[in-house]
Amino acid sequence: MRVAVIGMGYVGLVTASCLAESGNDVTGMDIDEARVARLRQGEVPIYEPGLEELVKHNLREERLRFTTNLAEAIRQAEVIFICVGTPPLPDGQADLSSLWSVGDALAESVTSEQLLVIKSTVPVGTNRRLMRRLHERAGRALEVASNPEFLKEGAAVEDFMKPDRVVVGVHSERAARLLEQLHAPFLRAGQPFLVMSPESAEATKYVANALLATKISFINEMANLCELLGADINDVRRGIGYDKRIGFQFLHPGVGFGGSCFPKDLAALASLGRQHGQPLRIVEAVLEVNERQKRILLQKMRRHYGSLAGKVIAVWGLSFKPRTDDIREAPALVLLEELLAQGATLRVHDPAALPNVRRLYGDRLTYCDKPYSTLEGADGLAIVTEWPEFRNPDFAHMGRLMRQKVIFDGRNLYEPRVVLQYGFQYYAIGRLIPPGPTSS
Repeated sequence: MRVAVIGMGYVGLVTASCLAESGNDVTGMDIDEARVARLRQGEVPIYEPGLEELVKHNLREERLRFTTNLAEAIRQAEVIFICVGTPPLPDGQADLSSLWSVGDALAESVTSEQLLVIKSTVPVGTNRRLMRRLHERAGRALEVASNPEFLKEGAAVEDFMKPDRVVVGVHSERAARLLEQLHAPFLRAGQPFLVMSPESAEATKYVANALLATKISFINEMANLCELLGADINDVRRGIGYDKRIGFQFLHPGVGFGGSCFPKDLAALASLGRQHGQPLRIVEAVLEVNERQKRILLQKMRRHYGSLAGKVIAVWGLSFKPRTDDIREAPALVLLEELLAQGATLRVHDPAALPNVRRLYGDRLTYCDKPYSTLEGADGLAIVTEWPEFRNPDFAHMGRLMRQKVIFDGRNLYEPRVVLQYGFQYYAIGRLIPPGPTSS
């Protein structure tokens, strides 16, 4: 099938590459000339495991090409995916200006036989608004389908290739058949292909993210309570997780969620509720709890040190989650800002996100290529992102490098008894710390 994908950001590039990998003829389009030039050389501008290999392979096989020319991209396409960004406005609403701009440009040349598909995350009702807008500008009926993405950064290629389900919102059986044919190679294990109205498909994306984020904020609040009560959240988590109605996913206490989806989508959903006179109190509370949780390590540091002025703090993990270089809404950025404001000196490491952080902070931080080098002369270590390489460190070596042997573990990576055996003071999230140098 001939496919065009408009917008070579995170979702668009993954979509284009995976569709090309399944044998389709795909053209990716973006207005960023520098980005397109890099993609034509097989250079992927984002960190996502497996993506660069897909791009290079399909460029060689001539199933994937890139252009800045919209008319060229869609000229022979049967299906046109719109994958532009919908960032939050100051009031939380999704900024749809890029979507409207693409729609207006498409109205000039798209035909009635071509199917437009919104893959961007958009408020409920956007599909019908775009159809009306296209009809007004093109003077003819053009069909728009919705196909929300459910890609996890760090596992996006696998999520696309092996989805839990595919959700499409359509106005016709023709559109449903076309999208089912396109997705058939990814559904060979019997995963469901769910056909519904565009409004239901749009809502599905927001509701899914809201529920997952709710689990995160819920377990974080329970972890903070357990810490005060002398209970261990890890035991509690296991105690509830084996209940099949609850499960273990997204029940890992930490320093809050970030990234390009949860904060933006929950803010947009809360804004949508307010617009319709139906405030979403649970969603608003989830966001409030998450903002508080991003400061939990700072609170522990203040209690431990008193003053942070002059302290040297090592930070492991800057991206909002492992296996990505994305620092949008990352909890680490809140911690960095607060520590700098308190007069601390920061030595930081992340396996992928250092270039992005350097662009924000310049010479205000010391950037270290290796985890252990951040510890030299440090008064404490803060772990903010649970990269796999942080999970089994050499504690004896760490202790020799640090000026003060203190760990503030924002992801509960370690067994407290093990850390204490090496003479560290250990602070975690909701864990019951046995008698030792300190308790938290």
